[in-house]
Amino acid sequence: MPRPTARVLTLLELLQSGGLRTVAELADRLGVDERTVRRYVEHLVDLDVPVESVRGRYGGYRLASGYRMPPLMLSDDEALAVLLGLVAGRRSGLTTATNTAGETAAAKIRRVLPQRLGGRLDAVLGSIAFTAPEGEPAAPDATVLLTIADAVRHHRPVSIRYTARDGRHSERTLHPYGLVAHSGRWYVTGTDPAIEENRTFRLDRIASARTLPGSFDSPEGIDPAELVLKGLATAAYRYEVTLRIRGTAEQIRTRLPASVALIEESDWSRVELRVERLDWLPGVLALLDLPFVIERPDELRGLVAALADRLKNSALR
Repeated sequence: MPRPTARVLTLLELLQSGGLRTVAELADRLGVDERTVRRYVEHLVDLDVPVESVRGRYGGYRLASGYRMPPLMLSDDEALAVLLGLVAGRRSGLTTATNTAGETAAAKIRRVLPQRLGGRLDAVLGSIAFTAPEGEPAAPDATVLLTIADAVRHHRPVSIRYTARDGRHSERTLHPYGLVAHSGRWYVTGTDPAIEENRTFRLDRIASARTLPGSFDSPEGIDPAELVLKGLATAAYRYEVTLRIRGTAEQIRTRLPASVALIEESDWSRVELRVERLDWLPGVLALLDLPFVIERPDELRGLVAALADRLKNSALR
């Protein structure tokens, strides 16, 4: 028969699963009477676990927001999910603050795991192989992330201190529409009210964020992810490339995703992109295997012709 301490911890685990639990339900799950359930709740309250009592016909108990995190109960599957999430976040570059935070969180979870479960998790984590390279250390500050997320939710303007790609520092106001995780980085998109234009900012380049008084109305049907991809595709780079490709947007997107190119679909789809280098484009166009016309720049024509010559020479050897 489980000892009272084990039942108290089981009660905590049930409450942590979320929602309101009736006394009768808890008594049935714990195998005790309702009076004993109330006594177990008192034990949790004595431990500073914020248990909230809800009165009425459909009343019961639930966890309230407390001033500190209560002891956390995880099942085997939940522990594995948390640790795999930490590993995946670190590998993809989508951790917040520093990698140290993720490592210490994982260490705390592993330290309290039973030896049996710890061995099984080590076997899983030790056998994982990743096909993609580890993400760059471009994690945003956790305070910046939380401040902007709150501003998005409540439609509040924020003041941000930002460092651009060229090293220039600025302070500006933003009406944020949403946060987007893309290719190992966090982005925020919204309107800059000073110029009344949509802007996209990398969170790891934001030194600080401060919520401002007032509120704003988000446009109907806004898609933050689409805005971020469009912002990346139209960013100021060295070359502006315009192509006509005989193919559908779906075919072209297999090699030129939305974060790279803008596509206006037709029989000969118009494709626009901005790039810092041109040397990779001839290979991409060859992989598309679709008829195309280069409208600009002229330098790209020479690179495509040179690749065609190399391929021809290799085929005739």
